[in-house]
Amino acid sequence: MKYTELDTPVVIIDKDIMMSNIKFMQDYANRKGVALRPHTKTHKIPEISLLCEAAGAKGITVAKVGEAEVMAAAGLKDIFIANEIVGEEKFKRIIKLAETIDISFGLDSIEQANLINKAFEGVKPAEVVIEIEVGENRSGMLEEDEFINLLNHLKDNCPNINLRGVFSHDGSSYNAKDIEECKEIHLTAQKRTLQFVEIAKGMGYNFSVVSIGSTPSMLFDFPILEGVTEIRPGTYVLMDASMSAAYGNLDMAAVTVLATVISRPTAERVILDVGAKGITMQTRTKGITAVKGMGIIKNFDDVHIFDVFDEHAIIYNKKFRDTVRVGDKVEIIPVHVCPMMNLYNKAYVVQNGEVIDEYVIAGRGKLQ
Repeated sequence: MKYTELDTPVVIIDKDIMMSNIKFMQDYANRKGVALRPHTKTHKIPEISLLCEAAGAKGITVAKVGEAEVMAAAGLKDIFIANEIVGEEKFKRIIKLAETIDISFGLDSIEQANLINKAFEGVKPAEVVIEIEVGENRSGMLEEDEFINLLNHLKDNCPNINLRGVFSHDGSSYNAKDIEECKEIHLTAQKRTLQFVEIAKGMGYNFSVVSIGSTPSMLFDFPILEGVTEIRPGTYVLMDASMSAAYGNLDMAAVTVLATVISRPTAERVILDVGAKGITMQTRTKGITAVKGMGIIKNFDDVHIFDVFDEHAIIYNKKFRDTVRVGDKVEIIPVHVCPMMNLYNKAYVVQNGEVIDEYVIAGRGKLQ
């Protein structure tokens, strides 16, 4: 069937664009001589992870234990949880996963290490990677002396933990004022990450994992410094309006939300049948990822969603209002694809205007 025959609102994935995006990033990793471990929190769909793996990816990244369980059930065997994991129930689930797959997760404190060491008593050691804070002001280690203390503590007091290496996330690249500053953030984050690697080497550690992210800094063929072993972009697979703004065009935007025009109440206002519960209320207003409104209307010039209610998207554009009619369907390129995908149970895969497949968004709602 034609995808325009689908009931709305609904998620549409363009197969050809998605496959081109997968190849784009795999080619980048290959050129730079590093492994690609895509972050799956963007799409949350095992079938897409398997496509990335078939294209050459070395394992996957997830954000939560629940996402790891979904991906493992689908046959993914090498999973890194890029997050600090805490809690007895979560540790039990990781121990169970470790019986059949290679699974590792994030660490950034002695306090957390003690909890992990206790939970993994009498079973396979926990495989951990220490997070380094590189400017995002989120989790991760800030001070070198605290890093040294953690390494000493792991060596002396944590026999149930195996340390693989370090990881970082240069999320501040989203707010870079231009491409040159994005490159500077990218390089500075790598240098800081590698600085901690050198400290560890001086203490007798030989890390197998030195992992960096994120998508904005991987779009422009920036250098990957010697010593980095893998990259973890995620949004690139489907892209969105804000990442397309950074890239410079919408050519890589593989995902849209199909919506229906349900009202044209004024000379310039148009209402669509999807709101915050279908595209989120998120905006991006700073840096290279800045974009107007809460979603871009595909195939129309400079038409964006001005505001949303729970079930309504509001557009103010006279030319657009004069062009569409009640009952017409339009496609919205979301501002931020990751939370948008978490709002739907499934996505329809389209090629040449026809629905060719249906993906269950199996990682949806896996917050624990």
